[in-house]
Amino acid sequence: MAYVPHTPNLGFPPIAATLPASNAAGRSTPGPWLGDIIRAQDPVYGVGEFIYLKGVASTLVGSWALINPDDWSTTLLASGASQIGAVCVAMSANVANQYGWYQITGKALGLALAAFADNGLVYATATPGQVDDAVIAGARVKNALGASTIVGAGLAEFEINRPFMDNAAAA
Repeated sequence: MAYVPHTPNLGFPPIAATLPASNAAGRSTPGPWLGDIIRAQDPVYGVGEFIYLKGVASTLVGSWALINPDDWSTTLLASGASQIGAVCVAMSANVANQYGWYQITGKALGLALAAFADNGLVYATATPGQVDDAVIAGARVKNALGASTIVGAGLAEFEINRPFMDNAAAA
């Protein structure tokens, strides 16, 4: 994916880049602030929105994560009662003490279990950062829909529009 920002900003890193802690909020170098949202366009996947966040250990390209708006950190998405809040998809292997872009709207490439079906509803799984179309009560990622089967490297296409988890018991 080669997303290009619609409104280039001096010092903003490329969408697929990961930055070290020295480029975090409070720094003197140019660049985005944690929580900044931009629009960018890819020639294949079209327009999307991306939010600048702090990574967490074991994040891979396409990992699904929860956003913590208190400090703009992330937690890898997994099924469970504590998984409530806004959801995003990592654009880089943005691990602990690093910073990067996460997709929140548009056509996204996200990690999915091997048997993910095209047009499937999206559910958090016991595998952190990966989703599936198998129904798990209270684990549905709302505002996310599968748009393909696995297209390579464990990634599938998804249509997302500010996805979220609310731990509702209904599938």
